[in-house]
Amino acid sequence: MSKFELKLPQMGESVAEATLTTWLKEVGDTIELDEAVFEIATDKVDSEVPSEVEGVLLEKRFNVDDVIKVGEVVAVIQTDQEVEPASNGLDSMETEEVVEVPVAELEEQITQIQESVSAAAPNFGESQRFYSPLVRNIAKEEGISMDELEAIIGTGKEGRVTKNDIMAFLEHRTSNGSTVKVDAPKPQENLPAKPEPAPTKTPAAPVAVSDGDEIVPLTRMGKLIAHHMVESISTSAHVQSFVEVDVTNVVNWRNKMKDAFQKREGEKLTFTPIFMEAVAMALKKYPMMNVSLDGDKVIKKKNINLGMAAALPDGNLIVPVIKNADQLNLVGMAKTVNDLANRARNNQLKPDEVQDGTYTVTNVGSFGSIFGTPIINQPQVGILALGAIRKMPSVIETDQGEYIGIRSKMFLSHSYDHRVVNGALGGMFVKTVADYLEAWDINREI
Repeated sequence: MSKFELKLPQMGESVAEATLTTWLKEVGDTIELDEAVFEIATDKVDSEVPSEVEGVLLEKRFNVDDVIKVGEVVAVIQTDQEVEPASNGLDSMETEEVVEVPVAELEEQITQIQESVSAAAPNFGESQRFYSPLVRNIAKEEGISMDELEAIIGTGKEGRVTKNDIMAFLEHRTSNGSTVKVDAPKPQENLPAKPEPAPTKTPAAPVAVSDGDEIVPLTRMGKLIAHHMVESISTSAHVQSFVEVDVTNVVNWRNKMKDAFQKREGEKLTFTPIFMEAVAMALKKYPMMNVSLDGDKVIKKKNINLGMAAALPDGNLIVPVIKNADQLNLVGMAKTVNDLANRARNNQLKPDEVQDGTYTVTNVGSFGSIFGTPIINQPQVGILALGAIRKMPSVIETDQGEYIGIRSKMFLSHSYDHRVVNGALGGMFVKTVADYLEAWDINREI
């Protein structure tokens, strides 16, 4: 008998930790090769972690809701198989990462691992922000209220509150109107003004609950989405442009090609890859739509990475990303779209596959909506909503005159950040997408 240590795997270059959300096995349970042992969640995606060996679960090192670093041992499995020691490649990789981390951040990470998550204040479950175990413990020990903690401006990754942030807040915190500060000088004339206390959030008015009402708690992903949407509205100046598009040629071409395409490629040919191709071409023509705003600097993205909003069975939303979308032909685009959509529905996306998007497309038409006003996916500056395709009477212009005919039409709804994208650019971009679709070659081969 030997023991195998199941570690939290590397889930992408930008992912350093994850939260344990569910244990799928209990101590004493038999585990098959590649069978999922536990589920984890990052701030982008949920994933299952499978076993690399067959055996029996001997030990669980973490509890649900614990934050785990990449490479930490999560479970110990007793197995009859030969267990190879960890490769030097992984050890080397982890060492290089630690050397590059700033000293202050490294100290915080070490302390986080040593601190117990169970010591966290009980009211943190109400928050939509992530707080490390270290920050939670400091808040509990210093009696910092939830409103005060929520008001602290975080300087860490994705706005997280760091140890330095909370210590700076404590230094200038007020109690009964007077500044609490160690060895503070006595008030004297001509001294600089005392720092203002950090602003506090005004709590939302409580919602009345009547007999028979059902209270459904938000899921972890639901809380993240809610926070992300509110943050986007408060960050970007949202403006919309709408264009009606005649997609009759696209519809007729797809109807003609879909059976042969599926027989040849083993893939369904939906409208989504066609629309994605059109958006990628428009972004190449208007690269200032493929940007992010960082303070007073505009960052032009080298790659065109299209986010594809996908609805999940539980009603939540996830946005897998098609990397370098402008470099894919239609066959490659169709296969990528189908693969990402299928794995999104089955909760099999990797963290890297929902990151680094530069522009997002959402298909509101799949639920029957004619058009919508989507919220920008930060830090991007634009998002395109695809409305439902409908058969409509339309005026058709020919060399012989005008007549009424039945055409397939849809609306494109473009939301963009007016801080950096003016109306001309926002309008020309969506019009370019429409022109590309209307000029679709009915005889195109794939």
